[in-house]
Amino acid sequence: MAANLSTTKMSSKGQVVIPEVIRTQLGLKSGVQFVVLGHGDTIILKVITPPSLDEFEAALKNLRKEAKAAGLTREDVAKTIAEVRSRK
Repeated sequence: MAANLSTTKMSSKGQVVIPEVIRTQLGLKSGVQFVVLGHGDTIILKVITPPSLDEFEAALKNLRKEAKAAGLTREDVAKTIAEVRSRK
């Protein structure tokens, strides 16, 4: 895929418009979410894409295997999740 070069500017509210040619090329639709990385004078936007159901199930299977090997129970996991959620 060839890179397209465009310019844009930031609004007073910090909003940046992604030029139409780039949105079209990347298939970006309204509501898409990004991870934003800033370093020096560089800003990188990375589209957040959820895993497919197969990828999710494979990751879950792997996590269950690791948790079992570490001796964790469902109760341990539930307790940890509750603790983390209460910190917010």
